[in-house]
Amino acid sequence: MNWKTVLKSLKNKDMQKRLLIVIGLIAAFRFLAHVPVPLAEPTKLKAVIDGVIGSSDFGGFLNLLSGGALSQIAIVMVGLNPFITASIITQLLTKVVPSLEEINKDGETGRRKINQWTRIATVPLAIVQSIAYIYILRQTFLAGSTAGSLANGPLEWIIAVTAMTAGSILLMWIGELITEQGIGNGISLLIFAGIISQFPTTFQSIISGLTDTSAGSLSVFGWFSIPVNPIVFWVVVVVALLSLAILYVLVKINEAQRIITINYAKRVGGNTSYGGIKSILPVKLIAAGVIPVIFAVAFLSLPAFLGQVLKATGNPAFQTVATNLTTWFSQPAQTAYASNSPSVLIYPVAYFLLVLLFTFFYTGIVFNSDEIAENLQKQGGFIEGIRPGLQTQKYLSTVVNRLTLFGSIALGLIAVMPFAIEYVFVKLGINASNLSIGGTGLLIVVTVGLETLRQINSRALMVTYDDYNVNDNEQPKNKKLLARLPKPRRQKA
Repeated sequence: MNWKTVLKSLKNKDMQKRLLIVIGLIAAFRFLAHVPVPLAEPTKLKAVIDGVIGSSDFGGFLNLLSGGALSQIAIVMVGLNPFITASIITQLLTKVVPSLEEINKDGETGRRKINQWTRIATVPLAIVQSIAYIYILRQTFLAGSTAGSLANGPLEWIIAVTAMTAGSILLMWIGELITEQGIGNGISLLIFAGIISQFPTTFQSIISGLTDTSAGSLSVFGWFSIPVNPIVFWVVVVVALLSLAILYVLVKINEAQRIITINYAKRVGGNTSYGGIKSILPVKLIAAGVIPVIFAVAFLSLPAFLGQVLKATGNPAFQTVATNLTTWFSQPAQTAYASNSPSVLIYPVAYFLLVLLFTFFYTGIVFNSDEIAENLQKQGGFIEGIRPGLQTQKYLSTVVNRLTLFGSIALGLIAVMPFAIEYVFVKLGINASNLSIGGTGLLIVVTVGLETLRQINSRALMVTYDDYNVNDNEQPKNKKLLARLPKPRRQKA
């Protein structure tokens, strides 16, 4: 990351415009997270929502990913889940259906068609999830014997579902607008902004726990006492140190890459020969970035969400299935850790396996070895010791698969590590609720932040490229900088 180049690029009007557009769109998302759905009297409904969120880690996790929109009963409370689900479905079909695979290979035109189909598939999914959300809220509202009504008439249902569906589609549109600016992935940035927005609340709860001295104060070598809760203090210290260690490892594996040297054959044009140069092809250890984690979380939320819907029906025939789905596919509660229930392993194991699966799946999309081998052959490039064409394609596939295997295992272990830490804390009798939720949020925030900084750096290099080009008739502005640049090889035949 070249901070000097980034700071220099801020003087460029195009860079300023792109950054301001991204910031404005994120601000619009945060505004929408506070626009309520016209369901019932806001105060009473919010009390019910707070009870639902506080009763399970699943509700708290959905609230975290929605940026607090669930607790605010906002029109964007459904969030980006419909779009993410539609993306998973269309990308799986692209790999399975030969006709869709051919369309995807058509280049930009084919990808635009598939993206359009993804948008279309998002609408019915958003409608279904909106209806399910309202149904769960309505049943919870009535079960609490709360005075008032919640979507009793067809007109109220239509208004509420329309508002929530429109909010989800609006988020999808905002995410695509952010992606078009070339600053980062819009969907990931919106999830990033939603998680970041919950940090003040998290810090406030930590400070409240530290200042609660009802259990005593922290004694420093018996000389004096500090007015903080000793148990909470050491929990915060241990979690902070572990977070720093995980952060360090995550940054290292996210930035790790394999450098493949590409040689270009010498070509003759007229009286001048070109080529005979070397280039590099960097292959990242985790080419998919944070997308596998987001996909895995979205995929695991569907069974738990279905369990909540079945539970809200109140039908005794569905209660066993609803309880199992909610228990198995929700982040384990501390009571489950304390009871040594085998069900606590289901969610972390499924999470780990899905991260591995989606890492391989998405890497195959972003790194097409067939296309790269074909382009190298057309440009006269080759890997030393490897024949162009099919042999190059096989070599690249082998390298990428080996890197992805190691990278996916490392990413999966980092993803499930907060669950193991929370389990240890529970066994030690330390209250560390929602630690696994915070761990997943931290993983998403760090990975998205690194990817966004990388794209900002690339954009900064593009807008400051003219500073490295000086015409023959102009005096160089920075002779030292120009002296470092490699001179092109140009030989007369």
